[in-house]
Amino acid sequence: MNSLIAAEGSKPADGALPAEALPEPQSQGKLVLRKFLRHKLAMICTAVLLLLVLTVLIMPIFWPYSYEDSSFPSFAKPSAEYPLGTTQVGKEMVSQILRGTQYSLLIALIVSLVATTIGTVFGAMAGYLRGFTDSAISRVTDLFLIVPQIAAAAILAKVFGGGTWYIVAMVLAAFGWMPIARIARAESMSLSQREFVDAARASGAGTFHIVFKHLVPNMVGLITVNATLAIAQAVLIEAALSFIGLGVQLPDTSLGRVILENYAQLQARPALFFGPFVVLVLISLTINFIGDGLRDAFDPRQRRQKA
Repeated sequence: MNSLIAAEGSKPADGALPAEALPEPQSQGKLVLRKFLRHKLAMICTAVLLLLVLTVLIMPIFWPYSYEDSSFPSFAKPSAEYPLGTTQVGKEMVSQILRGTQYSLLIALIVSLVATTIGTVFGAMAGYLRGFTDSAISRVTDLFLIVPQIAAAAILAKVFGGGTWYIVAMVLAAFGWMPIARIARAESMSLSQREFVDAARASGAGTFHIVFKHLVPNMVGLITVNATLAIAQAVLIEAALSFIGLGVQLPDTSLGRVILENYAQLQARPALFFGPFVVLVLISLTINFIGDGLRDAFDPRQRRQKA
């Protein structure tokens, strides 16, 4: 009798699930990944971008023509031998696009990494320390923001490297960290009021430990989204600089440089212009849509899962 009563007492209430039947809580990383995978447009753009990156990395190994070879007929029409034709100086267009895309993506990746790192560090330090440090960093940020980015980048690229691709990348990064710094500053101010930061202070943790062990890791979503969008912005800014002849210079190349060299053929031989132009637009669109998907995935207001 007692065992029966104990067995009945151990039964869950009506409508309740036993503890072992409850779903295990998912980590934040799994929830973010799950929501990103459900974002159809972002997944399509991710697949397109990965396909494009693999193409520009692998295809040159098997493509029979070199981007440096200028022995082809001038202005050959698109054909099975030359799918997009040849340029005025006798260079095969597909090989030019492949090489230009490699450099454009490399420059954009370096710009994104450097600018995101600088902006995150400055913004986190300003938001946590406040006072004089916040004022100094904010004034420097405002000063850089009022300087025309393209004009300053063009001048510095000429002064320091004559249009070498890595100099262009570093100059663009030097003028691309300010928006990220402002966002990181605001987020750092909010996080510095949380209980875990107070507990870290009470335990004797120093400023750098709190900033880089507590604040920055809690901004990973914000950092990831802005780093992704910075890649798309860097691609377009580099292309704009190269298009006006103030960016990457020969013997280096980029999509903007390829577009510049064939802009005069827009009406007579549109394939020479629209080939690199379409690739440039495709890169920018896919990265922006991926950034939108990441923003939705990291948005805390969308944490609730659909049934």
